[in-house]
Amino acid sequence: MYYLALCLVLILCLWPVVNYAKTPPPLVLSKLYQANEPLTQYWVSEKYDGIRAYWDGKTLYTRSGNPISAPKYWLEGFPSTPLDGELWLGRNQFSQLSSIVRKKLPNKAEWQDVKFMAFDLPKDSGTFLERYRRLEATVYAAQLDHLKLVEQHAVDSHYSLQKQLEQIASQGGEGLMLRRIDTRYVSGRSNDLLKVKPYMDDEALVIDHQQGQGKYTDHLGALIVMDQNGREFKIGTGFSDDERINPPAIGDTITYQYHGRTSTGLPRFASFLRVKHRE
Repeated sequence: MYYLALCLVLILCLWPVVNYAKTPPPLVLSKLYQANEPLTQYWVSEKYDGIRAYWDGKTLYTRSGNPISAPKYWLEGFPSTPLDGELWLGRNQFSQLSSIVRKKLPNKAEWQDVKFMAFDLPKDSGTFLERYRRLEATVYAAQLDHLKLVEQHAVDSHYSLQKQLEQIASQGGEGLMLRRIDTRYVSGRSNDLLKVKPYMDDEALVIDHQQGQGKYTDHLGALIVMDQNGREFKIGTGFSDDERINPPAIGDTITYQYHGRTSTGLPRFASFLRVKHRE
């Protein structure tokens, strides 16, 4: 009896660890597009400024493997087939989306405008072209307003790609994604998935705040940040007035955009984008 009770105690103590251990789902990850890629082998779609999400047929997860607390009504009718996609609220609305998705107790009203933009079938063994046709049928069969198929189409040249990129960027879009059509779904980073952006972006750690002047006296003037190579630099643009009053905290990881690098490796024209979503 003693040993039975001891085993029961150990199970109860270890249960939270087992129940909540997170394992990142095996997702395909992107590389940056280079102009010499053979575009006839790729299809293009818009790059959504959202949160990567994996539906395993029963539960919604982040890219890191954390469960997403979506309302029950929102998930009703989702297919039993695993889906790879992006939670999306609209262009330039990442901060609002992040606030909605991070809540452990979901706000039903806030989720009404959230879309799941489905772009692949991670457990399907076919080529991307074959998977996409089956994905199209899967999304159509679900008949859900918030489950959307990401539109993909062929692209024939770098010039055509750049024209599409300019159009998307002028409308507030983040960029484009290229998906190789003749390959199987293989997790990890490869040239099977490429991102095309009008600017480059990266992450840095906030290590200090610099006080503003003039209009921004007593508010944030610039962030002092450190990149992954230990280089320190300032970011003084890209902030809203609210973000200058309540700036990213020291210790936060931020995403910034830039246009090339200097001879010393520092980013040119670095501009704040957002605080990195903690998945």
